[in-house]
This record gives sequence, structure tokens and C-alpha cells, in this order.
Amino acid sequence: MSTTLDQAAVTDLAGRVSGSVLGADHADYDATRAVHNGLIDRKPALIVRCRTADDVVAALAFARGAGLEVSIRGGGHNVAGRAVTNGGVMIDLAEMKAITVDPNQATATAGPGVVWAELNDAAAEHGLAVTGGAISTTGIAGFTLGGGLGWLMGKHGLAADNLLAVELVTAGGEVLQVDADSNPDLFWALRGGGGNFGIATSFTYRVHPLKMITGGLIAHPIDAAPDLLRFYRDAVADCSDDLTVFAALTHAPDGSGAKIAAMAVFHVGAPDEAERDLEPFKAWGSPLVVEVGPMPYPVMNTLLDEGYPTGSLSYWLSSFTGLPDELIDIAVGQFASVPSPMTAILFEHFHGAVTRVPVTETAVPHREEGWNMLIPSTWTDPADTDANIAWTRETFAAMKPHFGTGRWLNYLGDDQKEDAIRAAYGPNYDRLVKVKRQYDPDNVFHLNHNIVP
Repeated sequence: MSTTLDQAAVTDLAGRVSGSVLGADHADYDATRAVHNGLIDRKPALIVRCRTADDVVAALAFARGAGLEVSIRGGGHNVAGRAVTNGGVMIDLAEMKAITVDPNQATATAGPGVVWAELNDAAAEHGLAVTGGAISTTGIAGFTLGGGLGWLMGKHGLAADNLLAVELVTAGGEVLQVDADSNPDLFWALRGGGGNFGIATSFTYRVHPLKMITGGLIAHPIDAAPDLLRFYRDAVADCSDDLTVFAALTHAPDGSGAKIAAMAVFHVGAPDEAERDLEPFKAWGSPLVVEVGPMPYPVMNTLLDEGYPTGSLSYWLSSFTGLPDELIDIAVGQFASVPSPMTAILFEHFHGAVTRVPVTETAVPHREEGWNMLIPSTWTDPADTDANIAWTRETFAAMKPHFGTGRWLNYLGDDQKEDAIRAAYGPNYDRLVKVKRQYDPDNVFHLNHNIVP
């Protein structure tokens, strides 16, 4: 898409922001417009690298004055790639990386350019932690606004459940300090409503005492997959809040491409309690690998990083399920023909604290115990794109009769329609529409899984 810009206005904008303004001829333009998903190849007319909330206000005013579409880039990890506009203004928050941890108040405040590896490490210096991404390169902003599931959700709830305050630039250019007292409806919507309501320039979280955890990976031959998934489903029933276990049909990390069935285990309790709770998982069957032991919490969030390299091509589908026998058999059968050695079928267990938050307390409605089934299809050769997308859709369709009604917002791909968006917001959708009408009636912030005002 070709866009003609008023160069005098661009020069004026560049003089007013503390960050930098990049046109298509800038040396850093291509690197800055790139996001984690290599399938996304969109070209903004202008990129504004912001360093302060005032920069964001100026960039937004420029875009609105020029009648240009706005996109917001935080960590750039969202699989749908909505961080990048074609022909509009991309407001890039990647340089807003300030982090302040207050151990006395048990809070951490961070900018929207921060990724979880950075916030995890900063909090860990004080023996503190909050629910963060299972992939450490994920940005905190979109992750939190979309709900934020991770290893600590059984013990402390979602990232959004631990959010205390947000500094937000509204569509009208106002900078609001949003919390439960100052703007309760907006604060409610920001905890799971995505990027629909403004540009978040700061996040404050409640953090919890945590230094060491017990965790790691257990791998079995793929032939064991049907029995392993049944064992896993039954073994985590009524499990402690301290224990979280995800299961996957995946591939060996040694590059061989060998299919395996695996469990990723995580325990925040005392070592003797962790050993007691984890022993059934370590002892079951004839595992190929049992690599489970004590480690700092931030390390746990890096164990899966290598499976999702930046620039790889990705297409994801997901839905909530109760993990019945029929779905297990379909998943195992479909995985036999998976076209990429980087692709998995993942089952993320929702239990404990995350399920004890009322459905309407935040915008995140997914509070029932069960599993989020994710197919994070990943490959590297563009020539393989059609085959990988087709397999993912076929596999999802085959399992669909056994799904519940919910969809996880941050896992929705770029081609997901209104029914998927409504499933992500569930019974909170109508209230979200009312908040959207109040704070963004013109739908300036529509490059997201959009709530139409």
C-alpha cells in the first residue's frame, strides 16, 4: 500500500519525539517492521519509535491528523501480526524498557517494550515473580492485555489477575492512570480485552515471593502418546495449586525430527513436596528423558524458547477442551502426518487460582478447569506454508466436536473471524463493547482482535 506523507509534518513530528521516526528508506526500517511471525510482511508508511508516553501522544496525533491507520508494536510476538499496519503509522514501543521493582510494596512496574525474560530477571533479583510467558522472548504488553497464561497461573492466576495499574494513552490523546479506583470499567476491560482501548505505556503488577522452583521436561516415545495423555489427564485432576503440568505431542529437540510425547512439569512448593507431587510423572512408563530438578523461576520460562525462533513462519489454532479419550485419539492420529518437525499439539492445564476468579471479575472469561489445546504450527521454508496451514486447519476441524466454547485471545491467528473473537471474550463481550464505545468510539485501535464499537 502506497501512502503519501506530508514531509513537513513528518519533520515536525521527528523534532517533537525523543525517539526516532523511520520512513521506508531508513536503514532500520525493515528490521523494525519485522515481528516474530515471519509470515507477516506488512509495510507501514511510517514507524515512530517511542521512548515516553509523550512520544506516543505525538505519534498518535500525527496519525489521526493524517487520517492514517494505527498499529501498536510492543514485543511483536503476537502470532496474528496485528502490530504492523500496511500504509499506516506503526507506533513502536520496543525502546520503552524501564523496570522498577518495589520489594516493600511487592510490585513491579515495567514499560511496554519489556519482554518477560527482562521482567523475570529484574523481579528475581528481589526473590519475586509474577505469571509471565512460557516463552521468555514474549513481550509483556500484549501478553498481559490478552490475559497472560503461564506456569504460575495455578498458584497466582493470570498476568491480568495480578495487574494493579496501567498508564494508558487514549484515542483522544489523554494520558490516564488506570486502576480499580480511578477508572474501574476501563481497568476491568484492560485485563483481558486486548489492545482495544488505548496504548498502554506502563504496567504495574503484584509480585510474589519466589526464588527456586522444581521443573523440567519428561519425554516418552511417540508410541506411548495415547496412554501418556490419558495418564496425564487423570494425574492432574485435583492437583495442588503448586503443581502445573502441560503435555504435548512434539519433536525431539536434538534436531532428529523424531516425534515424542512429552510433559513439562513445574512446582513452586518446598523440595520435598515437589518430589512427592512429581514422582508419579517421573515414574510413569518408560521415559526417554527425565530432566527435572531445581532451577530459578526465570530459567523455567526459557526451556521452550528454542522451539519458537524469531522469524520462523507460524500459524496457530486453539480451543478449550476437557481432553476426552476421543480427542486424544484424534490428536495422536493427526500428529502422525504433521508436516513440520517444529510443530506440536500442546495441552495447557487450567486449574487452581486461575479458575477461582469469577467469570465477570476481569474481561478474561475462561475460568473453568480444563485444558487449552494449542496447535502452534511452525516452519521455516515459505514453500511449505500451504501444507502446514492445511494440516493445522484439518487437525483443528477433526478435534472440533470435542471442544468447549472458549478461545484464548492471544492465540487467535490473523484469519480468525468474529465468531472466534466473541468466543475469546465470551459472556463479557457486551460489556466490553460499552467500554469501547466510551474510550474509542471511532475504533482507532482496530488492529487487534477487534471489539467493534
